Amino acid sequence: MQTSEIEVEMHDGIATVRLARPEKRNALARPHLIYLRELLTRFADVPTVRCLVITGSGKAFCAGADVDEWADAKARGELDSYGWTDHAHAVVQALAAFPRPTVAALNGSAVGAGADLSFACDFRIASASASLRCGYTAMGYSADMGGTWFLPRLARPDVVRRYLFLNERWSAQDACAAGLVSEVVDDAAFLSHVDHFARRLASGPGVAFAHTKALLAGSLANSLAQQLADERVAGIACGQSEDATEALRAAVEGRTPHFSGR
Repeated sequence: MQTSEIEVEMHDGIATVRLARPEKRNALARPHLIYLRELLTRFADVPTVRCLVITGSGKAFCAGADVDEWADAKARGELDSYGWTDHAHAVVQALAAFPRPTVAALNGSAVGAGADLSFACDFRIASASASLRCGYTAMGYSADMGGTWFLPRLARPDVVRRYLFLNERWSAQDACAAGLVSEVVDDAAFLSHVDHFARRLASGPGVAFAHTKALLAGSLANSLAQQLADERVAGIACGQSEDATEALRAAVEGRTPHFSGR
């Protein structure tokens, strides 16, 4: 399926997915979640997509769940079965498993599941006017789009609890200091900075990036011995890549390598 409320741009190995419902602060209803999952699955199988950027339109990154759809489901008595959570979980799992670098470009406010969407990315670059807010607890809910898995891996336990319990609006600067955001960029330079950062990632050794992401994902559940074994397997696979061949040739020739992502 497709929706005009999610825009896709491709250039120089970068796929930019833009949530385009500015009048709804880019809130996510079920059709948007279904399409996002389809995009992530499709792009994961396209080696020429070497970096994925997710951003929003207008003054918001993403307001989380579409409250109108949510209210309609409750009025019908279908709140527990209308499927939003299942689709949201499919999105966040596909995003976390994406084999190449991912960047959340926080152009504005991120609330609830919108913030969780960014936590599933490898990097979160925020404009100076962006903000984060838990959102869930203000609605009487606990987080349900992976936030309770990602947040403890990003910040101290007390920081995570404060973010989740108090529903405070955290400025981009405060979120960065707490470890929830990678860096903050002045609004005027935000778009160019994100593009430059994404280009750097897209020009890197894609095979090595994919194996590195997989190694990092498994590291917290592995023993040291298992992690070393996994690193050995990944190293052999990387050594057979065109990127590794090019890097070695460039080192011998005294030049900068030009990676193909293969």
